[in-house]
Amino acid sequence: MCEDMITYEIEGDIAIIGLNRPDKRNAMNDTVIGLLRDAVVRAGEEADCGVIFGHGPNFSAGLDLGELASRLAPDAKRPRKRKPHTWHTCFDAIARGTIPFVAALHGATIGGGLELAAAAHIRVADETTFFGLPEGQRGIFVGGGGTVRVQRIVGYATMADMMLTGRLLNVEEGRQVRLAQYVVKQGGALAKAKELAHQIAQNTPNTNWMITNVLPRVNDLSHDDGLFMEYLNTSMARPPETIERLKAFLEKRAKPLTRPEREGPVSEETRRNG
Repeated sequence: MCEDMITYEIEGDIAIIGLNRPDKRNAMNDTVIGLLRDAVVRAGEEADCGVIFGHGPNFSAGLDLGELASRLAPDAKRPRKRKPHTWHTCFDAIARGTIPFVAALHGATIGGGLELAAAAHIRVADETTFFGLPEGQRGIFVGGGGTVRVQRIVGYATMADMMLTGRLLNVEEGRQVRLAQYVVKQGGALAKAKELAHQIAQNTPNTNWMITNVLPRVNDLSHDDGLFMEYLNTSMARPPETIERLKAFLEKRAKPLTRPEREGPVSEETRRNG
């Protein structure tokens, strides 16, 4: 059944959405995109954070090229009018919807799969993950928002290299260009993504909304307009929950922040400064 192409479950305060076409490397077609958008909207109503992952050995190999070839055939029926781009509306619902999303990546995360991952706010990749944008070798162009989201993450030079040459990045190379904020052992991406999602869900919904909707828009503004946008948002009325959290901190009832563990050798300067 088509509905089985996307799985959905609630785990406490988070929604877990899975791409479920493992025999097709979780390639996405219009049906999958429609079901994914429905799941994302549902998650925004039922949960405080979402996780997106892929069933089987890959996150997603991107666009279903078989379906695309059928649409481009000379005798294929053409729509009389242009329609809204379903990939854009779906991925925008993830990137600038009502809740944050964490993507759990493994295996192939290429083409439209990488564009989907880029729509998430945090990306966790296991050591099997590899990234690519092979559209140039297929005679097509990115169409799931990659020109905006992927390029803003990695920069033009890296994206142009990936598209022009078909270069694949391994997980460490992907982390270096910010395609993943976290790298974990094989098979550990989903568990880490859930852990982060549960942590994010503890923030106030209003704060999460500003981080996912206001912050990226400020990045598009001039210096002065960005500061004005920040001022407008910090001047908004705060919900009662915010006041209670501030009181909990001042009264030492709030959970303290923990210092992160250091990775790798510590420099002498860092050691002197604590």
